[in-house]
Amino acid sequence: MVGGTVFHWPRNGTAKGENMAKKASSRASSKKKPDYTKYKEMLLALRARLRGDVLHMADAALNKPRTEASGDLSSVPLHMADIGSDNYEQEFTLSLLQNEEETLQQIEAALERIANGTYGQCVECGGRIKVGRLQAIPFTDVCIKCASARETG
Repeated sequence: MVGGTVFHWPRNGTAKGENMAKKASSRASSKKKPDYTKYKEMLLALRARLRGDVLHMADAALNKPRTEASGDLSSVPLHMADIGSDNYEQEFTLSLLQNEEETLQQIEAALERIANGTYGQCVECGGRIKVGRLQAIPFTDVCIKCASARETG
């Protein structure tokens, strides 16, 4: 006992702390590429869901006439306000489609980064993207710091 601390000496004569340090350094040097299987599964599920949403919205926005979409079965002439509302709804749906198409492109890019071994690395600064950010936005390609810079700049 030295200064109130008990040291345990292993049989080979080295201090226990030295052995632990050697094991930790050998584990660090033998670390493999992180396993991103969980993120790949999340991205594939999100891609499948968005593809279904995109198909449904495209059908709703582009293929259904106003009378069918609203349930109106009469052929009475339309009021101008109804036409304006229909146009607004169609433009809004097309805007949502565009946003979801952009998200699908980001998902595809993230899946490519997983295949290339660069997933989780910020494309702007080269740093690691934190796990919490990847869990929240699995298709992100930038760290929080670079994302903030994009938004403000």
